Amino acid sequence: MSLHSMKDVSKTDNFRVAIYSKPGTGKTSASKYLKGKSIIVPFDHSEKVLSGLDNIESETFDKSIPTDELARLITELPNELNGFDNLILDNVSSLEKSWFIEQGRSSKSGVRNELQDYSGWTNFFIRVIDSFYKLPVNIFITAWESQNDFTSMTGQTFDQYSPMLRSSVRDTFMGLTDVVGRLMLNPDTGKRGVILEGNDGIYAKNRLDDRKACAIEDLFKWETKPTDAE
Repeated sequence: MSLHSMKDVSKTDNFRVAIYSKPGTGKTSASKYLKGKSIIVPFDHSEKVLSGLDNIESETFDKSIPTDELARLITELPNELNGFDNLILDNVSSLEKSWFIEQGRSSKSGVRNELQDYSGWTNFFIRVIDSFYKLPVNIFITAWESQNDFTSMTGQTFDQYSPMLRSSVRDTFMGLTDVVGRLMLNPDTGKRGVILEGNDGIYAKNRLDDRKACAIEDLFKWETKPTDAE
C-alpha cells in the first residue's frame, strides 16, 4: 500500500476545465486568459483568433485523419510540454465530427457510418481524453453547445444545454473534468460570462472553488479560502 497526505495538495494544480457555447461566442479566445505558456491543438482550425499572442504555440492537426493525428499527439506531446503550463484542446465537438467522417469514408458505402462506429467512438474518445488528462499540465477544453432531453429525479423532462458530444462519451467526459461551464454573451453589453453552477436547464459544475458564475476573463482566477492562521 502506498499512501500520501492530501494536506498540501492544491485542487487547482493541473486543473481540467471545459467550456461550451454556440459557435462564434469566444471559446477559443478564452485561451488568452490562461496564465503561463500554452500549446493549442486546433481540432477545428480556429486558432487564428489568437494571432499576436507570444505565449501560445499551435500544434498542427489534420482533420482528415484524426485517428492517426491523435495517436501522434499522445506519443509526442509528453516530450513537447517542457516549459509549458497549459494544453488547449480546441473543440472536441469538431473532433467528434471529423472522426465519424473518417470512419464513414472507410465504411462499405464510403459515406455512412456503421453500427460499430458508435461504440468504437465511445471507447476511443475515453482512452484519448484519459491520456491527455494524465499529462502534467493544466488542460482547457472547448466544445460547441447542444440541447438535449434531461429527466430530473422527479420524472420531469427538460431541455438541457450541455457540450455537443454523443451522450455515451459526454457524461464520462464531464465526470472526469473539474469545471464545466456554459459560456454566454450578453447582447446588450457585449460582455461574456460563464455559468459554473448547473440546474435542470444547464449542465455546469465547479469543484475547484465556490463561484457559481464569473466573467470570462476571471475563469482561471481561482478563489482561495484563508487558512486558520490568516
